[in-house]
Amino acid sequence: MMRALGYPRLISMESFRTPNFMLVSEVLFWLVKRYEPQTDISPNVETEQDRVFFIKAVAQFMATKAHIKLNTKNLYQADGYAVKELLKITSVLYDAMNTKGVEHMNLSEEDSSKFKFDLGSKIADLKAARQLASEITSKGASMYDLLGKEVELREARTESIARPLEINEAEKVMKIAINCVMEEVQKTKDMLNNVALDEASLEAKIEKRKLELERSQKRLQTLQSVRPAFMDEYEKIEEQLQKQYSSYLEKFRNLTYLEQLLEDRRRTEQEMFEEAANMLRLTQNRLKEEEQLLLKGATNDDSDVEITDDDGSDSEMQDRQTRKQHTSVGTLLQGRAGVRIVGTMQGGGTEEDEDSGDSEIDLDEDEEDDDMEDKSIELSPRKFVLQARKPEPLEESDNDF
Repeated sequence: MMRALGYPRLISMESFRTPNFMLVSEVLFWLVKRYEPQTDISPNVETEQDRVFFIKAVAQFMATKAHIKLNTKNLYQADGYAVKELLKITSVLYDAMNTKGVEHMNLSEEDSSKFKFDLGSKIADLKAARQLASEITSKGASMYDLLGKEVELREARTESIARPLEINEAEKVMKIAINCVMEEVQKTKDMLNNVALDEASLEAKIEKRKLELERSQKRLQTLQSVRPAFMDEYEKIEEQLQKQYSSYLEKFRNLTYLEQLLEDRRRTEQEMFEEAANMLRLTQNRLKEEEQLLLKGATNDDSDVEITDDDGSDSEMQDRQTRKQHTSVGTLLQGRAGVRIVGTMQGGGTEEDEDSGDSEIDLDEDEEDDDMEDKSIELSPRKFVLQARKPEPLEESDNDF
């Protein structure tokens, strides 16, 4: 996959038998640049802190940009497990390269007419060419290095061929090799012995920690079983608090209910006041209309009496006017329900009284009385109207409304 992607060096699985962090960091940096050329991740991995920062930066970049979750611990080990993490990135890039949806460059109409060819059929050839180019460069570099060492190697080769084989020297070399192997075996045995000692020391530490844990648990149990001195007072205060809270809730509910009742009472009072004001306004309008009708009727009656009773006496005309005014005032009082008029009215004399009069003095007095009654009656309707406008006094009662 790395050859197909165009990586300039050859990578073998043998490179990861032992931890090789430099190669892993180089491959990671190349893959990140391949995915996003404009990224600004620092490739510095000289110190341990720089390596940790580099691994974290790469993992965060791939998680945010490509939604690829990498195991930073495996990458930091730089062994065979790191190859599995690298394959997550290389497989995505390799699959993207294998897709047939290759974006074509936006050429002008003339260039597109001159250079029209199908790139889909040339992808396999392009991959083979890239692979061969990478192999040629790697093999050329190795060949150049070998050719540079050929002069020294040729001399050493000729000397070793010309020199006869000595058994003593071969024996010395074999002994040296055997001694090195024995030393390594001894080191391995020492390490195994140290492992046994370490295991014993760890077991002793584990036992010590277990004893400490048991002692701590017993102490915790004793502390839990002991009742604190302030616990009784705390429980009493808690009970008092519960009672206070219940009383508070009850008072709060009562207060809310009373406020609601007060609000309803105020609302009903306001509605009653508005209704009374509307009734008073309607009554005033109706009285005004009745007064206007009464005045119009009075003026019409006066004109009819003057036309029809030209030959009659003044006393008879005045009597008729007084009777009509009495009837009009009676109709006014009948139409106004609930209005009480206080006062007395003296009516004029009857026909029998007028016919039974003998002396002129009595007639004159009767005429004067009739004139005074006519004047009083002429003013009486307006007084009645004014008295009707005054509201009737309310009786005292316990109800405020």
